[in-house]
Amino acid sequence: MMSAAPPPGIVKAADRGLAACEVCGRVSPLPPARCPRCASALHLRKPDSIRRTLAMLAAATALCLPAHLLPMLTIVELGRVTPSTIIGGMLTFWESGDYPIALVIFAASIVIPIIKIVTLLWLCAAASGWLHPSPAALVRLHGITELLGRWSMVDIFVVGILVALLQLGNYMSVIPGPGSLAFAGVVVFTMLAAMAFDPRLLWDRLDTRQDPARIQTRESPPD
Repeated sequence: MMSAAPPPGIVKAADRGLAACEVCGRVSPLPPARCPRCASALHLRKPDSIRRTLAMLAAATALCLPAHLLPMLTIVELGRVTPSTIIGGMLTFWESGDYPIALVIFAASIVIPIIKIVTLLWLCAAASGWLHPSPAALVRLHGITELLGRWSMVDIFVVGILVALLQLGNYMSVIPGPGSLAFAGVVVFTMLAAMAFDPRLLWDRLDTRQDPARIQTRESPPD
């Protein structure tokens, strides 16, 4: 869906050489390249935003397969060792009739990470000019992605609680598996990817399509 052109006469902060500090939020002119309030580095746009986002997404995608195939935890009960993966645990809860728990695991551990990776790839494609949807809708989508991403840590919290509580000696114990580390990596890398992406690039791309004279790189401050 194509977005309508912004009203004429509207000038963005970047057009005036103003940068918002990512730490304290103060808007200051460039140069200098340091925030006068907290001395943090100032940038008109996050440096190498798209490249850093894609690098984080590549790492998260590479960890998806071991996260779902390797055991999240191993239950040792009276000498019997039972490894459990994310999908295996979800199916166990479903077969035992605990449908809400199975649905929560399916949504938080499988659906949300995949949707987040696909969404961030779509945002990078739009910011690079390959797609032309509405920037306003994409900015809202980016906000929702950041909000939902943290809920993927539910499985990690469950594993941590079980490991801490179910240590009953020779009777029963719970040991974290390699899948939990891989899954934690997926969640962390997708969260870092969402933080690295600069949604203001979506509006900059809209400007370059409407006025070729305004094509410029805004991911780093001017010399």
